[in-house]
Amino acid sequence: MELDLLPAAGALAAVIAVSVGALIALPWMSASTVAMMVLPSMVIYGAIAFVIGTSYGQSRAGA
Repeated sequence: MELDLLPAAGALAAVIAVSVGALIALPWMSASTVAMMVLPSMVIYGAIAFVIGTSYGQSRAGA
């Protein structure tokens, strides 16, 4: 099994974009709070989880 980086990264970016868009649209937090605190933490956590998940998946697939 081989990782297709572009579709996988695109799916991650789409999930983050929808989440940030929803947080900006809802009146719970200001847009500046979302942009300065939530977005960077989502990107960093998403990147870490993506690397760990793909590494684990490749080892489970025997690659």
